[in-house]
Amino acid sequence: MQLQFVGCGDAFGSGGRFNTCFHVTGARVNFLIDCGASSLPALKRLGVDRDAIDLILITHFHGDHFAGLPFFLLDAQFSHRIRPLVIAGPEGIEAKLPQVMEVMFEHSSKTKQRFDLSVVSLAPEQRRGFGEVSVTPYPVVHGESGGPFLAYRIEAEGRVISYSADTEWTDALIPAAQHADLFIAEAYTYDKTVKNHLSLKALEAHLPAIAAKRVVLTHMSDDMLGRALPYTAASDGMTIEF
Repeated sequence: MQLQFVGCGDAFGSGGRFNTCFHVTGARVNFLIDCGASSLPALKRLGVDRDAIDLILITHFHGDHFAGLPFFLLDAQFSHRIRPLVIAGPEGIEAKLPQVMEVMFEHSSKTKQRFDLSVVSLAPEQRRGFGEVSVTPYPVVHGESGGPFLAYRIEAEGRVISYSADTEWTDALIPAAQHADLFIAEAYTYDKTVKNHLSLKALEAHLPAIAAKRVVLTHMSDDMLGRALPYTAASDGMTIEF
């Protein structure tokens, strides 16, 4: 199984990076974690077969994590996709998806897809299965608008991937990421406190309790980029093998 960082940037594209989108593939799984506004060109740049993707997990409704869906769905329609697709995310996603589609492409939410599309709400701390993928969401803290906000603990093919999503420190990240094979963690700043975001120093204080096998930092601002870091820093196109 492998995870490729299709995009690992923040909302401002710091360092010229694409918005958040991670692609996970294995013998029996093929899914995305988040689909930010720039995800479709990033997927195409990497040669990813979008028609093979079965599931898209959305952590919250900010544009750099969610607004790529109208482009993805329009591309699927015009490329004659027939494979069923599931989009799962926080409560309210059934209403939010048509809204963002209408903003991007008027009347697109009313177009009948050539493929079966299921949109599923995920409730915090309630495990949900999607074929070979099992997802447990945990509530995180990222402001008032654009939520609910979820971190994910994902089990697939005997491996555990955890993603903090965008959040300030919250103790919910401990069960979400504990002993994970891979913990992808926001590290927006180095030691500066920015409300609703996680700094590397705040994260480091809790990594012993999390005890993940591997930590990769993502969603970094200019404050983080270019620093010598003691952890692996994600970059667009980078692949991690399990």
